Amino acid sequence: MTEVHTDITQFRGSHYELGYAQGTAIKDSLVLKNRRDSWRIRKPRFETIEQDAKHAFMRFAPGIWEELLGMRDALGMPMTEVLRDFGHYRVNTTPSGCSILTGNDFMVRNYDYHPKTYDGRYSFFQPTDQGHAIIGPTSRVTGRMDGMNEHGLAMGYNFMQRRKPGDGFVCHMIGRIILETCATVDDAVQLLKEIPHRGSFSYIVLDRHEETYVIEASPRGVEARKSRACTNHFELLSHENRHHLDDSKRRLNLIQEQEGQISAHGAFRLMNDKDRGVFADLYKSWAGTIHTTAYFPKERKAWFALGGNQEPVVFDFASWLRGEDVAIKSVHGTLDTELGLSNAD
Repeated sequence: MTEVHTDITQFRGSHYELGYAQGTAIKDSLVLKNRRDSWRIRKPRFETIEQDAKHAFMRFAPGIWEELLGMRDALGMPMTEVLRDFGHYRVNTTPSGCSILTGNDFMVRNYDYHPKTYDGRYSFFQPTDQGHAIIGPTSRVTGRMDGMNEHGLAMGYNFMQRRKPGDGFVCHMIGRIILETCATVDDAVQLLKEIPHRGSFSYIVLDRHEETYVIEASPRGVEARKSRACTNHFELLSHENRHHLDDSKRRLNLIQEQEGQISAHGAFRLMNDKDRGVFADLYKSWAGTIHTTAYFPKERKAWFALGGNQEPVVFDFASWLRGEDVAIKSVHGTLDTELGLSNAD
């Protein structure tokens, strides 16, 4: 077992100011060292053309481009390296797990991946220039793996496959852009039909009007369907699926058995309790559950737990939006692995 923790970060200001603060915070950290070491081991099989990336950001999320400029200035790095490490455009992702269940007023999600890639940071961000305020765990500093915004739109994504990648954004940046620019599930569907996709993922969104969509997206097409449960295979874009789907279908069946008759607390226990069959300890296979989150669009509250068999920490996002800072500095948990998080190597 390994003791792990996630730091809570809170920031109110412009995107550029956030980028500069983030760059300053990681300048001498293991996060930046690990990122550079990973490129020494494996040369990136992509080319990020700065003007192409800028054009994409300026169309879909100009504030995040300003954030990247702030990181560039704080880190003293060329923009090409900032885009490679933090732009999440035309880079590749690694296979992972993940499971999601929604009710009328909640979304519960397991994030299954490899601990060494995990930021170990949970962010509150209220921009003063443009875009919506967001709460949720960060991914590769600038991305979001799940979260909720000030309008009560909650989002999580699930990996499907990585064959035949396209020229576009990867999942954690698309997740961030959904939260920053969309207020409803219909907004999210429209965005995902327009934004370029690097890989194949399902994006699950829930809003304050009790609407849930699973939006199946690949570089070759986007389809939306109403559903309250999702694991790691497409239903509409089934021709895009991987060949081995037994575990994904097993977890989906377990979740669907409870669909429509379970409370938010019951859904959290279904996902987080190690003996229920959804939580996974497959960390070396890039499919171990690192965190369980829950989002409540109407109350604008969020739950977060690191590791399994945990009681969630509760965050009152509505109060934070009114200017009341969160007192807690970090969340602690244990993972059944010797692999620590990237912020605690």
